[in-house]
Amino acid sequence: MTDYTVRELMACWLSRDLMDGEYAGVGANFPVPRAAVLLAHFLHGPNMKIGMGTFKVNLNGVEQVSTINFVTEFTPVRWAESAAYFPLDLLGFHKMDVFFISGIQIDAFGNTNLIGIPDGKGGYKFRGPGSIGTTTLSAVAKRYYIVTENHSPRIFVEKCDIVSAMGYGDGTPGLRDKLKLPGKGPKYCITPLCVFEFSQDTHRMQLHSLHPGVTLDQVEKNTGFEFESPANIPETQAPSEQELDVLRNRVDPVGLLRE
Repeated sequence: MTDYTVRELMACWLSRDLMDGEYAGVGANFPVPRAAVLLAHFLHGPNMKIGMGTFKVNLNGVEQVSTINFVTEFTPVRWAESAAYFPLDLLGFHKMDVFFISGIQIDAFGNTNLIGIPDGKGGYKFRGPGSIGTTTLSAVAKRYYIVTENHSPRIFVEKCDIVSAMGYGDGTPGLRDKLKLPGKGPKYCITPLCVFEFSQDTHRMQLHSLHPGVTLDQVEKNTGFEFESPANIPETQAPSEQELDVLRNRVDPVGLLRE
């Protein structure tokens, strides 16, 4: 099966790493992770708890969710078996198993910047959306994934100008434990070109797999830091027919991930 988009590939790959019974949270307007958690929920995670914006829902048995564009809308609640509204401070962030974070900068140690790019004069030459809840969730979620739909040296930098969500800091062994951060930090970083993982020794990003049709040279040219890669680089597993069927007919019938 080769008839899929890279966004569908990313969603399917992420979904396989989520487990039944986990509490997974997704922020606003983050379609690839939202599709991933819903796909996991429908295929192998009927007991998952999914935090969508300010809603915690269970959609087990639901045939179609409609749009996956914005997660702060009421659309999912219409089809949910159960739904509860929670103000952001009552979502139980400290109990969250899985979260997803992006950034206008992502550095070699998994730190991310959603604040902006300083202009050197006390202001910003580019402003991001702000840290929102990522500062807290990167500290307390049991694990999280860095997800970006752009892969360029502008985004993948050696060191973030500002850190709004800490990954592994400067890579110092045991740093998160020393800072008494209960979460384990980022597990993977997935992009339109590849999947990165983090070295257990240095906590620096290293190549985990290349997406079908992508070369190592492409990744190296579009990454602003050096990274290690295995001698035999695996190919990211493509979506199965079953995954695409559920993704397109129940999770994303409007085709947002196919645009």
